[in-house]
Amino acid sequence: MECAGKGRGTRCVGPARQRCGRCRAVAYCSASHQLSHWSVHKEECARLEEQMKQVDVLNDFPFTFSEEATVQVCENQESRCSFLTRRGIHLKGMWACECSCQPVVKSLQSGRLYDSWNLPSILCPCSGPPSPLLNRLVGWDDYYKWRDIPLHSPIAVLLHWPLTIYHAIQLAEIGGFMLRDKSDLRIHYLGPEKELVQFGALAELRALLPGFQVHIELVGPAVPHFRDGERINFSSYIQCTDSDCICKSSSGSMTQDSSDGQTSEVVLQFRRGLYHDVYGDIAKHSLPDLIIAPNAGIAAYPSWLPTIELIKKINVPAVFSDYCEEACHLAARCINAATGHTLSLPIQLNPFRQPLAVEESALLLPCYSNCFLFGIGAFVR
Repeated sequence: MECAGKGRGTRCVGPARQRCGRCRAVAYCSASHQLSHWSVHKEECARLEEQMKQVDVLNDFPFTFSEEATVQVCENQESRCSFLTRRGIHLKGMWACECSCQPVVKSLQSGRLYDSWNLPSILCPCSGPPSPLLNRLVGWDDYYKWRDIPLHSPIAVLLHWPLTIYHAIQLAEIGGFMLRDKSDLRIHYLGPEKELVQFGALAELRALLPGFQVHIELVGPAVPHFRDGERINFSSYIQCTDSDCICKSSSGSMTQDSSDGQTSEVVLQFRRGLYHDVYGDIAKHSLPDLIIAPNAGIAAYPSWLPTIELIKKINVPAVFSDYCEEACHLAARCINAATGHTLSLPIQLNPFRQPLAVEESALLLPCYSNCFLFGIGAFVR
């Protein structure tokens, strides 16, 4: 990781190996950089110390590979590349942008529609569930049991996208935003990046939200020009690699469709641009029931300010996620400054966070995609 005091007058003298003795969440290249950074760090030190006490909770997953994918990655004993390579999925299809070997931008340039999990049927949800979903799923263990997937399957690395959407909907319902008497659900999904390569995983919402027509607008500046306005209909589940599996008997897992008359259980629509700039055009056809912004980085991007103001104006429940609790805390402070209100949905750990740690994070806190959730807007109707 980088020295927390980088850029404060003098050049770093070496690797950042000297941790703050109190919080243990930041590191420095030298004592002089640690001293010069104290004026900034002292405000966050006690808060980071409390967050570091939750490390074991953050790393707690039910999978047989949990130690390898969490602690060993955080301590540089393993890498995301080695994790994927060991399972035969490194740089394959939707898995391609899960490590530094192939950045998201390069994956997007291919323009391909990936319709395979690149895993055998026993390790992935390539067909409908064996039984109806009778109770709410509360964590990965629940989901794997329901879908009859063994706990050594890495499929959660991709499925954290639809499961986070599912969980966000549950939180919105608990908060008072009810889906009763609705046959369709319209979600505005802000700032997608990896999801633009891995959107095939969202087909699993067909199983998670039975009986609903789910329409998702994926809106953000990372949407490629050639995909702007494109619509994808999921007509079945993403396929496995078994040649004789029942999933091969379907007519296809997703189709491109530009007409307005087609319907599907899950429909994705791609929109290029910042949400506050394109909302007017989207709202002509798709007013949101729920807004979701994964790994938002609100404190890092000033462009969020007009979007937050828009969400406040339209008064729609919005659920955000980020890689660590500290990022959520900084986001909450920005939201309060922009709206004058505190969070409607307090910061909380996402039980469906990605179970593969982020490498070389800015803090020594374990970081995971979609790790923590929080929300604003009208959660009570």
